[in-house]
Amino acid sequence: MIKESTLREVDAIYRRIVPAGEYWMHVVCEGETLRLLDLEGNQAADTLFFNADDPAERYSASDTIREQGNIYLTAGSVLRSDICRPMLTITADTVGRHDTLGGACATESNTVRYALEKKSMHACRDSFLLAIAENEQYGLSKRDIGHNINFFMNVPVTPEGGLTFEDGLSAPGKYVEMTAHMNVIVLISNCPQLNNPCNAYNPTPIEVLIWGKGA
Repeated sequence: MIKESTLREVDAIYRRIVPAGEYWMHVVCEGETLRLLDLEGNQAADTLFFNADDPAERYSASDTIREQGNIYLTAGSVLRSDICRPMLTITADTVGRHDTLGGACATESNTVRYALEKKSMHACRDSFLLAIAENEQYGLSKRDIGHNINFFMNVPVTPEGGLTFEDGLSAPGKYVEMTAHMNVIVLISNCPQLNNPCNAYNPTPIEVLIWGKGA
């Protein structure tokens, strides 16, 4: 569902450009609103969420999908934790739907999907691992990297039940916005993928904005 935001960029309390292939890790506090802005279109932002006060509680694709009865995310979707508590609600979305099933690219999956010589190429799982290694204050480890959301990514389900990676539905200036129901650690890998058409084989930057509680 397409829903425009009522927030003004000039009122944001935080802004950061995240280049393709890099990660962004930050705490979004309860009541704050986070926007992911697709600057050039058809980029994929692989995203994980953790309860900042108890990181053992984290985003759960299965709980989120079951409770909303839909495999895609859009305005009105509630992102739930592995104990089914609301973590964030998508309050605005100008793309229309976001992927919950495709997962994060990894060096291993690159060899399976594409070719053996692709193994050395940078992947989102590498960015997740680097983020937790460089940010020990959050208390996360390799075992905490679970199933992620792919914001802006288009992964249709085939009639046979398979997944396909198709051209993105996003475009320059499209965004998704969500308000936090708890203090959340947000970990984004801005995808460096060069091998599938999700970003037209051209990874690009995204922008992250945060508004304060009650904005």
